[in-house]
Parts: sequence; C-alpha cells; structure tokens
Amino acid sequence: MPRFAANLSMMFTEHAFADRFQAAADAGFNAVEFLFPYDHPAGRIADWCQAAEVEQVLFNLPPGNWAAGDRGLAALPERRTEFRQSVQTALDYAGVIGTRRLHMMAGLADPADQSHRAAYRDGLAFAADAAAEKGVTILIEPLNGRDMPGYFLNDFGRAAELLDQLDHPNARLQFDIYHRQILHGDVLRGLDQLLPLVGHVQIASVPGRHEPGTGELDDFRILKALDDLGYRGFVGCEYRPEAGTVAGLGWMTQARPV
Repeated sequence: MPRFAANLSMMFTEHAFADRFQAAADAGFNAVEFLFPYDHPAGRIADWCQAAEVEQVLFNLPPGNWAAGDRGLAALPERRTEFRQSVQTALDYAGVIGTRRLHMMAGLADPADQSHRAAYRDGLAFAADAAAEKGVTILIEPLNGRDMPGYFLNDFGRAAELLDQLDHPNARLQFDIYHRQILHGDVLRGLDQLLPLVGHVQIASVPGRHEPGTGELDDFRILKALDDLGYRGFVGCEYRPEAGTVAGLGWMTQARPV
C-alpha cells in the first residue's frame, strides 16, 4: 500500500500555510512535503509538524532568486559558492525539522554545455557528501520543458547515468510520474528499470496535473506496480486539486482498496 505525502505547496491552499499541516492530518495524511520552507523559521515548521503528528519527508534546496527566475543553482558554475551555501542552509533546516530527503534543483542551463555538466556533477557530489554526514539523501529530478522551459535536468536516462557514475548511497532519483510521462512516456517500464535508483516518487494526472485518476494514465495501475516492485518509500501528491483539496480526495479510496 502506498504511503502518501500531501504536497502542501499545491494542496490545502484553502488554508494559510501554518494550518495546512493539521488540515492534511485531518484528511488522513501522516506525511507532508512542500517546495520550500525558507520563509519560516525551521523550529516553527517543526512545531507545526509535531502538533499535527505528520512527518515532513521532502523539500527543495534554496533555488536562488525564484521571483527573478532562478530555478536552482547546481548546474551554474558562476554560482558555485552560493550553491554550496544553499546546501548547508537546507541541511540546517532538515536537521531541525527531521527531514531525510532534499531535492537538489539543477537550474536553467544548457545540458549540452560541458561547463554546466561539470558544475552539476560537482554539485551533486558535494551535496551528497555533505548530506551523508547528516543522514540525509539528496534527490535529483528530471523536469519537463513544458512546465519548466530551459531546465538543465530534463532526461531520465541522463539522470540515471549521473547517479550510476557517482555511485553515492546518499544520491538518489526522484521519479515524478507526471514529468516522466510528458518527457518519455513508458512509465511502468521506467519504474521497473530505474527503481533501484529511486528515493522518492511523486504523482499527478497528465496532462492537467490534477488528482490521480483524472488524466490519460491509469494511475491506480501505476501505484499497484510500485507495490508489486517492492517500493516502500513515500509517494508525494504533487498535484493541483481541480475543485477543492478535500473534495478531490476520493481517489485515495480507490488507491487503497479495502
């Protein structure tokens, strides 16, 4: 049976951020994830998790200046120092909150440019080494160009190759079913081939990025396949509810048959 984590950056947005933790717990979630925690003190987030009795399982490293268009720093050689500082910031937050998975965003860069490729490899090795000292796993996630044009890491094969070359126990793949379908299709085969590298899974319908079961994929077959393949990690619900978060949660009953 999948262990679902509500993504509080997309779900329960009917509530103020501080109230989303309890709202998720009230709806039956015992785990949450979100994009970024940095607008709030780490201790306050830890308190919200504790009060709601939910585990915070994933957030992203600081992406740079998001409002100005930054989408991560790892592949940008000219911002190496800032990137390394961002790793420490994320690990500090993770230590207080109790988070054991951090997504390292690559940034907007040409994946064919050797300087960007070298910076990204160096950044992943640095982040994985630093995270290992804290018992944290660094995740890398290919993103599709429709949602994030110009993103450096836009290919699951290249992500797998990087992880194989690095061969670091604290560097893993974040397999987002929505992005996989848009980039390559062949979701079930991809899971079968890449599961040994996977440290976290996320789900949303394609193409609307709404509740599972509302798009072109048989999301419930995919979730069953994860069980059959032996995946025991979390499945992050990184989708935008189509008509209210709680109203759209009926899909979870189908995903968790009695």
